[in-house]
Amino acid sequence: MSGTLPVFGIERHRLTTDGQGVTTLVGAYGCPLQCRFCLNPHAWNPDTLKKCTQMTPEQLYEKVKIDNLYFLATGGGVTFGGGESLLHASFITDFRQICGPAWRLTVETSLHVPRQKLEQVQGVVDEYIVDIKDMDEGIYTAYTGQPQPPLKENLQLLAASVSPEQVHIRIPRIPSYNTEENIRASVAWLQELGFTRLEVFAYIRRG
Repeated sequence: MSGTLPVFGIERHRLTTDGQGVTTLVGAYGCPLQCRFCLNPHAWNPDTLKKCTQMTPEQLYEKVKIDNLYFLATGGGVTFGGGESLLHASFITDFRQICGPAWRLTVETSLHVPRQKLEQVQGVVDEYIVDIKDMDEGIYTAYTGQPQPPLKENLQLLAASVSPEQVHIRIPRIPSYNTEENIRASVAWLQELGFTRLEVFAYIRRG
């Protein structure tokens, strides 16, 4: 990715869904997965890219700083979503240099990115919200259209390098794909790695 972020949406004053405190969600184009029931298919639709606003870190800061007092009062900040936020690791790193340490930066991610992307944001990002889909390789590939190894490798990297409190892992019930037994197996695998913030939720099927 370049020094700009292809932004397709900025949502202010979000609570409880995208990290701690009051957050502003920044949705950016680009995703390596094409999940069967994707909630944001526009994030990887080429037509969407034509409608994105290309923003530099400085331009994004100018756009979101209006909520500085909310961020400081509630321990919130900016959440990068998409799409796959960690495709834009360089942008996130540059944005941290501009916004400073006071804001909480969160990424919503599938972790299906090259290892170096995850390494690049360590020490920059405060919280990782990870949607794992399922830890069964067959289910994962059938649902996302991609092989699973990048997810497992990056989960192992997170487990070894950041506090478990910084990682919020979401485990969806995906209609027609995984079962309660699959979900229990995913939870057990994640707990064995040392993760503690695990959320099982009902996946919303669209289309």
